Amino acid sequence: MTVYPDPLQPVFQSAGVSRETGPTGTVGAGEVLRPDRGPSSDRPSPDGPITGGSVNGSTYGSTAHGSDDNAGDSTVWTPIAEEAARATRVLHPDSSQLPRPARRRVLTVANQKGGVGKTTSTVNLAAALAIHGLKVLVIDLDPQGNASTALAVEHRSGTPSVYEVLIGELSVAEAAQVSNQSPNLYCVPATIDLAGAEIELVSMVARESRLKEALSPEALDPIRPDYVFIDCPPSLGLLTVNAMVAAQEVLIPIQCEYYALEGLGQLLRNIELVQAHLNPTLSVSTILLTMYDGRTKLADQVTSEVRGHFGDTVLRTVIPRSVKVSEAPGFGQTVLTYDPGSRGAMSYLDAAREIAEHGAEMGTA
Repeated sequence: MTVYPDPLQPVFQSAGVSRETGPTGTVGAGEVLRPDRGPSSDRPSPDGPITGGSVNGSTYGSTAHGSDDNAGDSTVWTPIAEEAARATRVLHPDSSQLPRPARRRVLTVANQKGGVGKTTSTVNLAAALAIHGLKVLVIDLDPQGNASTALAVEHRSGTPSVYEVLIGELSVAEAAQVSNQSPNLYCVPATIDLAGAEIELVSMVARESRLKEALSPEALDPIRPDYVFIDCPPSLGLLTVNAMVAAQEVLIPIQCEYYALEGLGQLLRNIELVQAHLNPTLSVSTILLTMYDGRTKLADQVTSEVRGHFGDTVLRTVIPRSVKVSEAPGFGQTVLTYDPGSRGAMSYLDAAREIAEHGAEMGTA
C-alpha cells in the first residue's frame, strides 16, 4: 500500500502540535505563552498539546523546560501557533488580573428585541471577569434558562432557582450555584417555573421591587460579588422592570442591523419611566455592539449611528459574528472555555476589560 505524505504536517510541526492527539486544544502544564497579540484569526484551535516552538520571538513549550533540541531554530509563524498563544493568555491570566470596581456593580442586560446577544454577552462578559480574578454573580431572569445552560448549572424543574428567590422562599445565596467555568462565577438559575412568575407577581405587595429586596447588600454578603449581571427576557414585562429596579446600570447589547435600532427607542422610554417612578439612580452605562459583520456597509452605518448618538457610552470593542460563539452553549460552555483563542473570545475579553476599567474609575470620578 502506498503511503502519501500529509501536506499539512509541516504546518503542524512548525507550530509544535501533533495531529494524532485529537482536538483537545489543551496546553501543557507550565507551558505559558504571552507574546504580544498578533493578527486576529478565527481558525479552529490547535489539535493536541503544544510541545515546543516560538512565536514572534517568544519561546514556549519544551524549550521552557531547558531542552536544547530546538536550539537555533527559527520557527515560521503560523495561524495555529498564534491562536494557541492567544488561548494561553486567556487560560493563564496570572499577569493580567482585571481591576476591582470601586463599589459593587449591578448591571441589567436588557433589550426587548430577541436574538441580539443578551444572554451570550451576559455569560461571556461574566466569565471573562471571573477568569481574570473578579467574583461575578449571574441572575438568570429569562424563563428560557439559556444563561443557566451556557454556564452549565442545573435548571430542571424543582431546582432552587430565581423563582423561589422572587417569591421569598429562598435567599440568593441559597439558590446560587458555582459554575464550572470558574470558581469565581456564580449563577442563580431560571427554571420553567419562572414562566408563570409575572402572573403571580401581579398580586404581590411591591411587585416591582421583589428582586431589589432579594439583592440587598446583606443578602449578597455570603457571596460578596464584585459584579452582578441580570439577564432579562426579550420583553418589557414585570420581570424586566424588576431587573431595572434592582440595578444601578443598564447594559444594552445592540445587534449591528437596522431592526435592532427600531426597538431601541421604546426601550429607552421604558428606562426613563423606571427612572422617574421606581429607580432614580438607574442609568444606561454601557452599550455593546454585537454580531458585527465588517463585510457589510450596514454594520458600519449602524455602528456610526449608535456611536454618534451615545458617544462614550458605547464600548470601543465590537463583538464580531463568530461560529465559535454560537457553538459554545451547545457544549455547556462560554466561548472563553470552548475556544479561548477565537476572535469571539478575545473580543469579549476586551469588552470585559473596558467594563472593569470603567468600574475602577468610578471611585475616582
